[in-house]
Amino acid sequence: MRVPQVSGCDVFRVAMPRGRRPESILVRLTDRGGAVGWGEVAVPDGAPGPDPVWADIEERMGPAVLGLEWERPEDVSAVADLGSRLAAAAVDMACWDLWCRGRGLPLAHALGGTRTSIVTGARITPEPLLETVVSRVNQAVGAGHTRITVEVRPGWDIEPVRAIRHAYPALAMVVDAGHSYTESPEHLRVLEALDAYGLLAVERPFPADDLAAHARLQRQIATAVAPAVGDPDTLEAALSMEAGRVLNLRISSLGGLTAARSAHDLAYAAGWDVWCTGSGAFGIGQAAAVALAALPGCTLPSDVTDPANGPAFVSPPVRSSGGMVGVPLTQPGLGHQIDEVRIDRLARRRTRIPAS
Repeated sequence: MRVPQVSGCDVFRVAMPRGRRPESILVRLTDRGGAVGWGEVAVPDGAPGPDPVWADIEERMGPAVLGLEWERPEDVSAVADLGSRLAAAAVDMACWDLWCRGRGLPLAHALGGTRTSIVTGARITPEPLLETVVSRVNQAVGAGHTRITVEVRPGWDIEPVRAIRHAYPALAMVVDAGHSYTESPEHLRVLEALDAYGLLAVERPFPADDLAAHARLQRQIATAVAPAVGDPDTLEAALSMEAGRVLNLRISSLGGLTAARSAHDLAYAAGWDVWCTGSGAFGIGQAAAVALAALPGCTLPSDVTDPANGPAFVSPPVRSSGGMVGVPLTQPGLGHQIDEVRIDRLARRRTRIPAS
């Protein structure tokens, strides 16, 4: 019988206590039996003021999920149409965690995961000095990460990749262009030059809506192209156009675990390689990414861990050991205990949406 699952919805905007102070929006759902489910999405950079993600959850998605009759988390997917994919990701993640905890199921198994551990990668952001870049790569390799992603931009691309490849000839490397290139002759020469460095993938080279440009680039270079995909329909178009050969499952960009699993299934069936990226600094989004990365098509190292030296808000912390992170299979839901006291103390904003 289909019955309302959620009796309470709490929303928090939480900032890290020190350092760069990244922020996340957390969603906590409670069912009538007292089970609790959590979701997280990172607050976009440069959004210190009124947040449309918060408004989507507080005004539309939160009230919609309260009292909604559903048997499985997939039944809540229509709520995603009420706001942005970022907001939908947090609500959808909380629904999956709540549903699994109420039934004693590990999230990875509920999604269809088959792995017991995930191989991890690390991300390298632009630095003024190439020596600093190589040093950070050395730290990542020393920690056991077997793949690094280097964020590149026009004017900061070939030199850092060359320096890293010189220091680590066999290291698996992805470049994430952040949609910052065009099909101008200058930019195409750079992208073709990067192809000579044995990269695993060139991610998001062009604007997300220009799949044709991705397809043309894929025909020109041997390196796999990884277009940004925001929904299964876009992925189907990318597959039909041969606009790439690899997919990064970004839970936040896809609008949650339900859509991310669908995207995985499509890419896996088409023979594309897949990896996962978590969202947020408080461990909840990373824990969800670990569960997603347990799916059989996720063949590449994934960005699923918290910073090694940062504070932990989930127990056990989602951290790599020797380049691996275990998939929680003995505890239900996300498989981690949430430090609700610390989250409440650090919340810059909070609201409770009661059931009507």
